[in-house]
Amino acid sequence: MDELLPGMLHLARDGGETLTRQLTDQLRGLITGGHLAPGQRLPSSRQLAKSLALSRNTVTFAIEQLAAEGYLSSSAGRRPIVVEGLSLDRRKALPRSNRAGGGRIELSSWARSLQRANWPPVHDGRPRPFQPGLADEREFPHDAWSCCLRRAARNAPLRRDRPINHPPLQEALLRHLVVHRGIKATPGQILIVPTAQAGLTLVANALLERGDHAWIESPGYGGANVALAAAGATVSAIPLDAQGMAIAAPEDTPRLIFVTPSHQYPTGRLMPIGRRLELLRYAEAASACIIEDDYDGEFHYEARPVAALQGLAPSPRVFYLGTFSKATYADIRFGYVVVPEAHIETFERAQRHMGMLTSITMQDALAEFITSGAYLGHIRRMTRLYKGRRDRMLQALAAEAGDRLAIEVPAGGMQLLARCHPHTDDQKLSARLDEAGVVSRPLSSMLYHRSGEQGLFLGFAAWNEKEIDQAARILGRIVR
Repeated sequence: MDELLPGMLHLARDGGETLTRQLTDQLRGLITGGHLAPGQRLPSSRQLAKSLALSRNTVTFAIEQLAAEGYLSSSAGRRPIVVEGLSLDRRKALPRSNRAGGGRIELSSWARSLQRANWPPVHDGRPRPFQPGLADEREFPHDAWSCCLRRAARNAPLRRDRPINHPPLQEALLRHLVVHRGIKATPGQILIVPTAQAGLTLVANALLERGDHAWIESPGYGGANVALAAAGATVSAIPLDAQGMAIAAPEDTPRLIFVTPSHQYPTGRLMPIGRRLELLRYAEAASACIIEDDYDGEFHYEARPVAALQGLAPSPRVFYLGTFSKATYADIRFGYVVVPEAHIETFERAQRHMGMLTSITMQDALAEFITSGAYLGHIRRMTRLYKGRRDRMLQALAAEAGDRLAIEVPAGGMQLLARCHPHTDDQKLSARLDEAGVVSRPLSSMLYHRSGEQGLFLGFAAWNEKEIDQAARILGRIVR
């Protein structure tokens, strides 16, 4: 080995790394790769330096570093010895019977199921019309937001207490929700989470035992389906009628019900007050909890919005879920959950356990953005703008696609559903549109019960009139 070892080392004299670093790394690699056997003696530093044409100090430093890391055992006057049990060569580390699958990692059933999931939809490159769920970041008051961020960053060293949910943001957000959504709560009931999906996951894991039954709307939000299933629930798809989720009396009573009553996802239907009260009465009788996802409930175009379920509930069974990403823009993706007052401590502990924490500096900036009036002013301006874009979209689709698409006109929100003829393959149609530069989401991918419904889910909020007209022409040409 004294003669072979120098031939196993390849040092670059003109490389970017020092000779000492190269020698250390290569000797370490020979040990972990099993090329230097446990108990084997290396040449002396003098001999190795001579054979590699290096200074003795270079070799000595490398050997001392490896000895400090535990790869070599060395003592004065004796050649260094390779320490036992350091090889990472699995052919030598594993019994023969275990070698075949040694390099394979066994994933959980949940992780394996991700390959079959059609959520979340992934769109490469920059957003394109008519991608749903996007606010127009070009219209956001970036200068005002930047001022809030800078002040929050400067104030960070002055904060004494750092609770995970920033009280100034809880107070500012509650004032907004009380006035505009009819929420009944105290500031401490609001938890600030990284995303609305994180909030949904938090509630699902805190409420569900494996095998519990949960309801989702169908068609409905794919994120609810995956979050409830990942928490161990048996998920039942409840079809819609004209008023939203059609409440029935199935054999299996739900432990948790997920609904989007302000703008049903994806139809945009508004759940009227009668159906809301019916749902609340059912949940009360079944001892079920409700997750109310008010994802774009800030935008109403035809009349004042119906009060949130949370504010109508006779008992604290409703978990109100919201997000900043729709009312602001996608980069400000914080979500929030209003939890029952009796369970604040438990949910904050769960929030910590699951790592669902957000930047206090960002929370502070959002608090100022809301209290300054910039948040509400932006929402009001976007409501006018998005209403105009919705109307432009309806006109453009009618002109370009005619009766080939039946549009469900949403009373608010940021997207709409265009239904196709039942014999249309909306998956193939969506793929053809994508190739032509227009993004859509097929309705069939959001159905969780047997149905022949076909359609396209199209966003209008993020696109100006010129972009809407151009994309509508492409869509019309393809559907014709």
